[in-house]
Amino acid sequence: MTSWISAAEATERLGVNKATLYAYVSRGLVRSRAAGGTTRARTYAADDIATLVRRKEDRREPQRVARTALDWGSPVLESELTLIADDRLFYRGMDATELARFASVEEVAGLLWSGELRAPPLPLHAQLALVPLPSGAHLLEAFGHALTHAGAHDLQAGFTRADDLPKSAARVLALLYATVERFERVPPAPDLPLHRRLARALGRGDDRSADLVRRALVLTADHELNVSSFTARCVASSGASVHHAALAGLCALQGVRHGLATELAFDLLADAGEGRPRDALRRATRRHGSPPGFGHTLYPNGDPRAKALVDVIEDDFRDEPIVRVGREVAEIAHTELGLHPNVDFALSLAAHVLKRGALDGVALFALGRTVGWLAHAIEAARSQALIRPRAKYVGPLPNR
Repeated sequence: MTSWISAAEATERLGVNKATLYAYVSRGLVRSRAAGGTTRARTYAADDIATLVRRKEDRREPQRVARTALDWGSPVLESELTLIADDRLFYRGMDATELARFASVEEVAGLLWSGELRAPPLPLHAQLALVPLPSGAHLLEAFGHALTHAGAHDLQAGFTRADDLPKSAARVLALLYATVERFERVPPAPDLPLHRRLARALGRGDDRSADLVRRALVLTADHELNVSSFTARCVASSGASVHHAALAGLCALQGVRHGLATELAFDLLADAGEGRPRDALRRATRRHGSPPGFGHTLYPNGDPRAKALVDVIEDDFRDEPIVRVGREVAEIAHTELGLHPNVDFALSLAAHVLKRGALDGVALFALGRTVGWLAHAIEAARSQALIRPRAKYVGPLPNR
């Protein structure tokens, strides 16, 4: 949670006078609020002050900036896609939580791929969706299998001209939704909106479930340079197809510090539902070092995606016992650990109320984030710049 300090302490930490502090406030760099009581004094957000102090230090030590850039550090490349600021998420300047109230997955894809909140045409027949699936595979493996095969055999996968990229991206999206239908053994329904198509394939075609799926897909569409989107962007910068860029993003998603955190959060809720939530939270924290599904470096005051999803689940699925369990777990984590739920918690809760398994929450995440992977692939391909950072060598020096 944000702590607040006096003007005297803020100026001392920054090494500036009060006039400069007030200028920072007027430019939106430092938040302030009334101190309360009978005076007109104001207090200032300590984390904003700390950010400014780090920036001043970075300007004095550019090598330190380079060392930390790949670990939640300073921005490393330009992008027009996503902004994270003031505990809010924006797609091309539009608030993602507001888009989740009304926008379709297709419209958000159009926004991220081309800058217009308009659904791009999707092919009615997904090419190469009938490729045999591996026996005993999960849906995530089916996605990887389909992308690998299509990347190698779809003739349009090699189209890399700027005008062709959104069309290729649409083929990837259609392929993955057709793969879900085939995996779940339901007849294809390419005429339905993507969220209804997915909800139907998952056996949850009712209106409230379909709307929850839509919101989850929209809220997970992109999240700046997370590890999977950065991976997809790097692959696309090499000249690889958007099929292979999406495949690379899918691979990066399947790590416990990224997409599989949703699976861990699912298990935490399942454990809490069988006994005492506090005990389940303690066991999960001991097992993983921190409670899965809670806290986010970029959202010190709470992940807005999680709040948007959990609020809808609380309203539309209030009769589900797991909703009460999730509320208790979240209250304990906030009261005793000072942590807010993140999107992994929200997706795992969604998987529970949709009566699906742990990895289905990850699959939902993957389908949502595919829109962003494709957007990063398109942006990287259009830039014509190979992403190739240098390494700072720290090994043994060669013999002279």
